[in-house]
Amino acid sequence: MTKKAGERTLLASVLLSSPGPVVVGIGLFLGKSSTQLADFIRRTAELAAIIVSWAVYRVTHKGGQDDADRRRHLERMANFCVGAAMGLSGIAMLYVAFRHPAAEKGNVIPGLVIAVLGVVANTWFWYRYRWLNKATPNPILAIQCRLYQAKAWVDACVTCALAMVAIAPGSLLAYYMDIVGSAAVSLYLLINGAIILFGKNRGVPITTEGT
Repeated sequence: MTKKAGERTLLASVLLSSPGPVVVGIGLFLGKSSTQLADFIRRTAELAAIIVSWAVYRVTHKGGQDDADRRRHLERMANFCVGAAMGLSGIAMLYVAFRHPAAEKGNVIPGLVIAVLGVVANTWFWYRYRWLNKATPNPILAIQCRLYQAKAWVDACVTCALAMVAIAPGSLLAYYMDIVGSAAVSLYLLINGAIILFGKNRGVPITTEGT
């Protein structure tokens, strides 16, 4: 039952994450916020990693325990994709934060709406994966727990930055808040991506709450 619940939760993650890059991408035609551009890069990379995790989880729980080595290899591959997505997103966001032109920010409302919804949805998934991993420890569920913890904090940071841009788009405070928001998010992703990629427990189930 827990295995089916894990697969359904991963599929729900894919379905609910899919509109994010599209909506934020559309928002880029309306606004020029560096935080919004960086957020688009992040969401696209994370969506790809979540799709890989769902596919691997489905494959590894379809044929039983007959090939433990193959299963561990696939799980490590899925978790590597998550860590790489977080690391690459962090690098891209850090670059965008300091290289994006200081132009008029335009309409950041689409990105702001997605960020607010992301805080709610990602917090729910964070606790959902934590519960599933405690019930049946699994490396993919454990890394998803860590990923969604990061996603919830990142979306909270993005929400604050874009809200300031929306409230006072021409102010100096909004300009620096936009840059600081991108920089803070990128560092958070780089740290968590490095923990997943180089941590001692990257290849085994993690039974903590994802911290």
